[in-house]
Amino acid sequence: MARHSYFFILFTCLLFSSSTTPVLGDEYSYVKRVGPRKTKTLKEKTSHFRLYWHDLVAGANITSVSVVKPTKNSSTLFGMINMIDNPLTVGPKLSSKMVGRAEGLYASAGQQDVGLLMVMNFAFSDGKYNGSTLTILGRNNVMAKVREMPVIGGSGLFRFARGYAKANTIDLPSNGNAVVEYNIYVMHY
Repeated sequence: MARHSYFFILFTCLLFSSSTTPVLGDEYSYVKRVGPRKTKTLKEKTSHFRLYWHDLVAGANITSVSVVKPTKNSSTLFGMINMIDNPLTVGPKLSSKMVGRAEGLYASAGQQDVGLLMVMNFAFSDGKYNGSTLTILGRNNVMAKVREMPVIGGSGLFRFARGYAKANTIDLPSNGNAVVEYNIYVMHY
């Protein structure tokens, strides 16, 4: 008899404990785990891109326009914001093959030195990378010979991308039209 009451108490405890515990699937019905069998197993690779970024602030075909002027009497142009749609080419000359555009903005964020906040997508328009993007977000210390900024993501062939970009100014004539070499090292699938 004691054995039957032990099983009855155990069964009752199990019944009530399972009915009051929230089920993970009900509470988080908007999340679905994706197992390796449902997705292709993708192999991560590292790619190096050498591109030339043309910031055209003067002339007939301007690709960089100031949307916020700098504060008065600022030697670092603090507060200035430029919106960009700059050509990306395979060579330093603007006439070389264009493979995409750098779309985004840069803002002068330094009061003590010229430090730009760079926010841009490198939107590719050539070959197998057509339609894919790399996103760069970081500080560009303009006075340094080589500047490093993080690659924080991407789309298309660059999903889950991460890496870094090194920028080196190739040409900066008196009209302000800059040519900057970008060496981008990116890990992606």
